[in-house]
Amino acid sequence: MKTHDQPYRENLMLRWSYSVLAPLYDLVAIAGPLRAARIRSLQSMPADVTGKVLLCGIGTGLDLPLLPKLHRYTALDFSAAMLLRAIPRSTGLQVEWVLGDSMALPFPDAQFDHVVLHLIVAVVPQPALCLSEAARVLKPGGTIILLDKFLRPNKLALLRRGLNPLSRRIATRMDVVFEEVLREVPSLQMVSDVPLLAGGWVRGIVVRKD
Repeated sequence: MKTHDQPYRENLMLRWSYSVLAPLYDLVAIAGPLRAARIRSLQSMPADVTGKVLLCGIGTGLDLPLLPKLHRYTALDFSAAMLLRAIPRSTGLQVEWVLGDSMALPFPDAQFDHVVLHLIVAVVPQPALCLSEAARVLKPGGTIILLDKFLRPNKLALLRRGLNPLSRRIATRMDVVFEEVLREVPSLQMVSDVPLLAGGWVRGIVVRKD
């Protein structure tokens, strides 16, 4: 497992929370209800042409059994406890494991054909930086596959916004509007946007790099 500097560790409480929750994460992350959403999201990944795929914020590896086996994967997370729980789920896959920060990816530009951002953009302190870093390491013409909790533009969502000051410190942000994040990364263009869970709060999104 490779280890790299993580200069943007702004939220120490969040890092502690995910390390402590690692043994319980599959239950906390409602693995059952999200499984169908993960499957639908990952159907956006080509299953006929081999590529290099970055799994950014892999967590406990709930995506791993759902992935096509032909690709070469790099799985990154900022929690060693999460990565250790993910490794047993990688049977049959070519995976390189990296302990690193999604907001400061330890890779050169244009290294990957696809990047998977499942339940990470709405977790990190700076969502636009996370998306920008994913775009940086993506090859031109490559895609970023997202699954996350995003508010729609101009949606009040008073309860979610009210809970955000606490939730963002221990688990996830509830106030991220993807359209606002995307505007900060002009090299990316929206390809598809599908509501997957919770009345469209959880969305499956694919963007492509020019």
